[in-house]
Amino acid sequence: MRFTRRQFFEVTGLTLVARSAPTHAGTDDATDAVARRAADVIRGYAQEGFHRTATLVDRASADRLRSLARAAGVEPRLEPFELSRVDPGAAFLEIDGRRIDGLPMFDGPFTGRDGIRGAIGSVERDRPLAWTAINPNGEVDLRKARDGSPHRALIAVTTGQHPGLCPVNAAFFSEPFGPPVLQIGSEHQPVIERAASAGTDVRVVAEATRRQATAFNVAAEVRGTQPDLPPVCVMTPRSGWYQNASERGGGLVCWLETMRTCAAARPRRTVRFVASSGHELGHLGLRAYLAANPTLAREALVWMHYGANIGASTGDVGIACSSDGLQTAALGALAKQSLDGVRRVPASRVGGEAATIARERGQFVSFIGQNAWFHNPRDTWPDAVDVPTIARFARATADLTLALALS
Repeated sequence: MRFTRRQFFEVTGLTLVARSAPTHAGTDDATDAVARRAADVIRGYAQEGFHRTATLVDRASADRLRSLARAAGVEPRLEPFELSRVDPGAAFLEIDGRRIDGLPMFDGPFTGRDGIRGAIGSVERDRPLAWTAINPNGEVDLRKARDGSPHRALIAVTTGQHPGLCPVNAAFFSEPFGPPVLQIGSEHQPVIERAASAGTDVRVVAEATRRQATAFNVAAEVRGTQPDLPPVCVMTPRSGWYQNASERGGGLVCWLETMRTCAAARPRRTVRFVASSGHELGHLGLRAYLAANPTLAREALVWMHYGANIGASTGDVGIACSSDGLQTAALGALAKQSLDGVRRVPASRVGGEAATIARERGQFVSFIGQNAWFHNPRDTWPDAVDVPTIARFARATADLTLALALS
């Protein structure tokens, strides 16, 4: 009888990480070395600037990550993909002569230079303009307010855990819909509430242009000794809003340390790596990677997903696995690094790029955390990150991936 991948993981999950694979576990020197590299990676990444897809910063960041991957022992490449980049222009809400700066939603239409004028109210009212409060990861909830909206424009007040404009990802970037949406920081909510209560006439300007641009994924492989076996795939996003030191930094460190560990070994399976741009635009980079490798989502042995906020200085980290066996193996690897407090997330609730793999019926281990500075302009080095914790996650994920590649 031939095992399915799910059956394979159920049988091997209890012993996978404990087998005699090379491991980082057990030495403080190893942790210190990983932590030093992690600090260098995240400090440099945060200093690059605003990591929006297909910008000059995004390209420079890709070049630096390629250099870091080469130093980790592989021969990386840049894989281009095309998109219609949004370049914001004037974007503000004007109330009684006061202008509040904002940012358009990138997956909707835009206004002209003169904007749209009218009375403002809540989304439940039938006034020309409406406002709503939305969490920075609330693109699905925001879609409900946008779908079929009778309003000429919407104002979305982003309610992160700290003041500031915390943009919502443009999950539907390739299929813009609804009325124009202007995002505003939560510190301005009282002003907007008062205007809505009074039905004040306001002006919304959400101007932007689209132009063809090229973005890049950073990709590499560690070739296995039995390359015909289904590969192990390792993915992390590398783009987003602002400097996003803690949102993306931990995932990038895990990606590079996994690469370093696998390159130094001789795994049976090929290990494929992709650090994708386009994360904040409906995961465009991963979609381009899968379009170039159309059977990989389902045929890979497993996808390791290093998602948002791994090792952020606030919040915790969740793990979602496509099988009980994978979860057992992953929790074993984490326990070796004293990471016993990881929150377990049902596979049905997996998010980020791993959700794309799940929709293709692929196998996955996904790490996504919570973070008080999520999508906030103050997600910066060094305060937003916990480097020692990131180092332990990097060791655990590298050991787990290598064990899978040796299977």
